[in-house]
Amino acid sequence: MNIPKVKVAPPVPMVSGLSENFGLSKTMATLVAIFIIALCALAVVWFVQSAPPRTITISSGKPGSTYQRYAEQYKTILAKHGVDLQIVVSAGSLQNLHRLKSSQSGVDIGFVQGGLAEGQNLDDLISLGSIAYQPLFIFYRSSTPFNRLSELAGKRIAIGAKGSGTRSLALALLKANGITGLPTTLMDLDADQAATALLAGKLDATFLMGDSAPLQTLRTLIHSPDVQMYNFTQADAYVRKFAYLNKIEFPEGSIDLGTDLPGQDTMLVGPTVELVARKDLNPAMSDLLIGVAQEVHGKATVLQKRGEFPAPLEHEFTISDDAARYYKSGKSFTYKYVGNFWLASLINRIAVAFLPLVIVLVPAVRFFPNAYKFRIRLRFYHCYRRLIRIEQEAFGELTDEQRKDLLRRLDELEEAVYKLKVPASLADQFYALRGYIMFVRGRLNTPAAAAKKA
Repeated sequence: MNIPKVKVAPPVPMVSGLSENFGLSKTMATLVAIFIIALCALAVVWFVQSAPPRTITISSGKPGSTYQRYAEQYKTILAKHGVDLQIVVSAGSLQNLHRLKSSQSGVDIGFVQGGLAEGQNLDDLISLGSIAYQPLFIFYRSSTPFNRLSELAGKRIAIGAKGSGTRSLALALLKANGITGLPTTLMDLDADQAATALLAGKLDATFLMGDSAPLQTLRTLIHSPDVQMYNFTQADAYVRKFAYLNKIEFPEGSIDLGTDLPGQDTMLVGPTVELVARKDLNPAMSDLLIGVAQEVHGKATVLQKRGEFPAPLEHEFTISDDAARYYKSGKSFTYKYVGNFWLASLINRIAVAFLPLVIVLVPAVRFFPNAYKFRIRLRFYHCYRRLIRIEQEAFGELTDEQRKDLLRRLDELEEAVYKLKVPASLADQFYALRGYIMFVRGRLNTPAAAAKKA
C-alpha cells in the first residue's frame, strides 16, 4: 500500500528563528518578520528616492539679461559636480514666479525679485536666500534733470514687457506718484525695443531692470548724450514706503572711468533677487545650489560688498530649513571633507537610512533574545524553588496525608511547567526540570517513603 507523501513547506529562516528564540507562535513570528522586512524595505525606498537628481531646471530671464548670465554661470559650476542644469528663458521675474507655482511647468528653481508675491499663495515655494541687488534704472530724454517721478506725467513711458518684474515695480512706483494712465502713455515694451525707441525719440522714458535688460543695453543708454539716468533723490522715502526696496548707490564713474560715466554718484532703488525653489527640492541639492550661489554672487561689485550675498534675507518667501542651517553652520561634515558631491551624498544617505537600523536592530537582536531567555529562566528558578521545597519536606517520616499533599503539590508544579511557553533554545532546561520533577515523584512513591508512615 502506497502512502501519499505530504509536502511540508520548509520553514522560513527568520520566522523559525524568531519562534525558537522568543517562543512566539508561527503567526506572531510571521508578523514580526514582516514588520522587520517592511522597515528595511522602507529604508531602501527612502535611500533610493532621496538621491539628488542628476538634472534640474531653472527659469532664468531674457537672453542677454543678468538672470540669464547668472544661470549660465550656475550651469558651468554645477556641471563640475555632475549635475545638468536645464535653462528655460523667460520674460522675467513674474513669469519665473508663475512657473515655480505651477507643478506642471517642470521648473525647480528660478530668480524672483522681491515685491512680486504679495497676497499670493506661496506654500509650495521656499527661498534659498537673496543673491543680489536688483537696481531699477530709469532713463529719460530731457535737457534738465528730473527730481521726482511725478515729472514723468503725460510722457510716453516703456514699463517693461508683460511677465517681467520691471513692469510690476514700474506700475507700483508710478501709481505712488499719481501716474496711472492718460494723459501718460504706458507701453509694454521689452528692454531692447524700449532702448531703441528711446534713442530714436519715440519714447520719453523707460524703466529697465537686470531680469530683462541686457547689460549692453544699459551701457548703450548710459553712453548716449541725449539720455539721462534718473537719480532717486527721494530714495529714503521710497525704501520706507516699499519695504522690499533697498537704497542702492551707483558710484560716479562705475560704468566708464575714462569718460566718467555716470558723471556723479547716483542713487537708485531696487529689490533683492531671491533664488526661489519648490518645497520638494532635494536637501543635498539645496546645499549645492547655495554653495554655487556663494561662488557666483559672493564677489564684490559696484553695487555690493564682498561676501554680502547670498544672504538669508526673508521677505515674501520663507527661508527653507536646509538653507537656514547652511547659512548658520555651513556645509555638513560629509560634504565639507568629501570632495565628491555624489560620494558625500551616498555616505549621508547610508547614514540616515541604514545606520539607525543597525544601531537599533543589531542591539535588539542581541538584547531581546537574552532578555526573553532570562525571563524564562526566572520562571524555571521559581519552579525549582517549589520543587526544592517539596523535596525537602519529603525527608523524614510522612503520614499518608502528608505524602498525598506533596504529590498534589508536585502535580500542580508539573502542570505549571507544562504551561510554560519555552523557546526551542531552552528546551534542554525545560526537559531537565521535568526530569527532576519525575525524580522527586519517584522518591515519594518508593516503598521506603511509604514505610516511613508505619
